[in-house]
Amino acid sequence: MFGARTGRGLVGLMFVASIAAAACGGSAAGDKIIKIGGLATLEGPFAVPGQDGFRGIEQALSTMGKKLDNGNWQFDGFQVQLLKEGSDATPAVALEKAKKLIEQNNVDILIGPLSGDEGLAIKDYAKTVPDKTFVNGSSAAQDTTFRAPAPNFFRFSTDGAQWMAGLGKYAFDKKGYKNVALVAEDYSFPYTQVGGFMYEFCAAGGHVVQKNWVPLGTKDYSSVVSNLPTSGIDAIYVALGGSDAVNFFTQYNQAGGKAKFIGGSITVDQSVLATKGAFQDILAGTIAAGPTADTATDKAWLDYVAEYHKEFKDGLPFPGLFALSYYNETVGVIKGLQAVKGDLSGKQASFMAALAKVEFDGPTGHVKLDANRQAISSNYVTEVQKAADGSLQNNVITKADNVDQTLGLGASSPYLAQPVSRDFPACP
Repeated sequence: MFGARTGRGLVGLMFVASIAAAACGGSAAGDKIIKIGGLATLEGPFAVPGQDGFRGIEQALSTMGKKLDNGNWQFDGFQVQLLKEGSDATPAVALEKAKKLIEQNNVDILIGPLSGDEGLAIKDYAKTVPDKTFVNGSSAAQDTTFRAPAPNFFRFSTDGAQWMAGLGKYAFDKKGYKNVALVAEDYSFPYTQVGGFMYEFCAAGGHVVQKNWVPLGTKDYSSVVSNLPTSGIDAIYVALGGSDAVNFFTQYNQAGGKAKFIGGSITVDQSVLATKGAFQDILAGTIAAGPTADTATDKAWLDYVAEYHKEFKDGLPFPGLFALSYYNETVGVIKGLQAVKGDLSGKQASFMAALAKVEFDGPTGHVKLDANRQAISSNYVTEVQKAADGSLQNNVITKADNVDQTLGLGASSPYLAQPVSRDFPACP
């Protein structure tokens, strides 16, 4: 009898313990644990953007689920465990970290990477691991999805050419810029940005009279600054990001440069605008384009910004395109998981099929995927202006919805006849 009482006591204790575990955020009975790997840059010129990318993942998980004491997020019937790895914006390191997450940590889904060449490398790797799902971070090279896409790679963020929608035409028609020089990093994402700008600018009659390509991570821009024309151009198109953009603008300002600027999307993202320095004085009036606009007034955007500030006391003045991109990617993943109730069996085939059909209204507009599993969504043309407190922000000029990878030119456009590069497209 003593043993029987002890057995009943143990059962009771186990029941109480299970209730306590649930109350404290423990795993509910039968919950699946979905392991998601997050990959963003935490070293190199895009370290600050990478931090905001991870904020985007965590904000989406917390908005759609419940954060538990065990560090996971609870959803109906499954939990999500997030494992993070940081890269340095180089393809080799991004590939190394992706393989660690997939092959050693055995994550089910990878969200990332951040930068263009990284994304091309991860796309190629995805083709060798067909039973895992790869979802982009903010990597925005056009050919990650536009040519030879991987069937298990999804991108719920728009690409760098889509981010330029409306800018070339606005620069030519409204600002009167006919001739521009450019300074850009020498790799796939800036090629995509420059290409997207030139599609419209050249078609309108504009000319790019000089191109200056620089290595990612450049610190000394003295030779570039001295080489830029001081006459015969209306503006300088700058496609640099992170510390590269800060270094260029700082040195251009110190040299007494007076040109007007056209900005690439990450050139005037809050990861740059929020950096203190005298260079900020020359950025007011810079026109740019991208998937976010700081002063947008849509309720969905305002709610998203408010939640970002509530959750991240160390965040930027406004969540930038890196946070938004990773946020949208994560929302897409969770909606796909919810559609299959967390079931990743059958080499994730049902999940991938559901993921391809996911649509949702994000902070800046509707998001859906095309046949290449690439986002079609909204884009803004903006202008940098000083706010009342002296900070810089991107003010909305125009917004376009349902922007696809052809930018409305059509797949047969001569501007899309070959991959963007240092030399293509070219103004005729």
